[in-house]
Amino acid sequence: MKGFISKIILFLIVIATVSCSEDTIDLEGLGSVRGRVVREGTNEPIENVKISTNPGSSTVFTDEDGFYLLQNVPSGDYSLTAQKEGFLAVFKSVTVIADKTVELVLELDVATAGNRPPVAPTLVTPLDNAEDQPIEVKLVWSASDPDDDTLTYTVTLRNEENSTVEVFENITDTTYTVSNLAYGIKYFWQVSANDDINPAVNSTTFAFTTAIPPNNRIVFTRLVEGNSVIYSADESGNTEIALTSKSKNSFRPRRNVSTGKIAFLQSVGSQTHLFTMNEDGSQVRQVTSQVGVSGFNLEEIDFSWDNNGSRLLFPNQDKLYAINAAGGGLSLMYQTTDGSLITEIDKNDNTGLIALKTNDLDGYSVNIFTINSSGVLQQTVLTGMPGAAGGINLSIDGTKLLYTRDISGSENTNYRRLDSHMFIHNFNGDPTVDLSTDKVSGTNDLDARFAPNDASVIYVNTSNDGISDNTIEIVEISDLDDRVKVLEKAAMPDWE
Repeated sequence: MKGFISKIILFLIVIATVSCSEDTIDLEGLGSVRGRVVREGTNEPIENVKISTNPGSSTVFTDEDGFYLLQNVPSGDYSLTAQKEGFLAVFKSVTVIADKTVELVLELDVATAGNRPPVAPTLVTPLDNAEDQPIEVKLVWSASDPDDDTLTYTVTLRNEENSTVEVFENITDTTYTVSNLAYGIKYFWQVSANDDINPAVNSTTFAFTTAIPPNNRIVFTRLVEGNSVIYSADESGNTEIALTSKSKNSFRPRRNVSTGKIAFLQSVGSQTHLFTMNEDGSQVRQVTSQVGVSGFNLEEIDFSWDNNGSRLLFPNQDKLYAINAAGGGLSLMYQTTDGSLITEIDKNDNTGLIALKTNDLDGYSVNIFTINSSGVLQQTVLTGMPGAAGGINLSIDGTKLLYTRDISGSENTNYRRLDSHMFIHNFNGDPTVDLSTDKVSGTNDLDARFAPNDASVIYVNTSNDGISDNTIEIVEISDLDDRVKVLEKAAMPDWE
């Protein structure tokens, strides 16, 4: 019986020994494993990679050059593991031999190595080669990603007129609105999709053409975020279009129909200079540089086109200058004999007559008169009257001069006008006509200009408090009691 029990115990010990031999380390000898961890494809060493074995023996991390060393590893078969956040883990089989060093290079790939790129965006609207598009266009496209990655988009816009390329980045939606486009221009647009993993994928390129400019014959200014911005509108005050940026102070627009250009004043640092642009606000060009536009009050300063749009006449203190509309050719045309300041100019190309308004440093002691191209005095329209006056504009045939005058005769340090009326002076000797007979009491009529047919006048009406909003109105010369409001919060009109 005792012998039988002894055999059973021996059998159990053998079974237990065999069972415990699985996944154990052979202790017959110690070896080492060394090597380097590099990035797959570039062989760039990777630092701080965790190196371990299974069955477990020891754990080490790669140095700054990607090297690792596992020492005193019992001989046997192992699975070597290399792990680092942002990379795919690597498992390699290795056999450790007693008193030997095994070398093993491990290559890690980035965790996104299996990520697929986005599908190329599909452009939706405007349709390819769409025409008559507005100057503010909503671009729409569709896109997807096979791994449902979050996508961002870049829109590239160019045109056939010049080499300008506009790039709009980090768009998170599949729509984007582009503004301030030019009229009558063909544009090309493309969208790229990026998943921040793979290279960006581009769409095909679509084209669209903007509509031709509307027939906006009125230009004016409006304050936007502290700066004066030039707009155009039709005779009813509709289809308003901003022509200049709100980031710059641009004012006193003057159209020239024969050239299709608008001249205007713009602040350049501490100076004011003449600029021109197309009627849609494109191709802005600075005209003056050496001599700027200056006078007693920039809001009262005016200039004139000359020689059918090839030149511009402008004031600088007591001097009248001419300059080519493309810049250059600056010349002195006239200088006051008493040192008074030239504030306003209007030239009639049909007659060669030049109307000037001069005043003292405070804007008073006004003289309105005409000269010829040689600077010889032709006729005095206004002199010796107290108060403010201005807004001069010659009629188409040059026989009449439109101007405004504060009939209250008030003169004060802040140049406040109390009762400014519009007048037409007839050079043929007919009586001067007051156009403001139906003006609301307590308001001023300012900045008057003849309509293109001389039958009406466009002007600014505003309260004489000096702080209220301006309104642009039109009145027919033959019906002075029918004053029509055209534009709100607007000033400095021109109607050609």
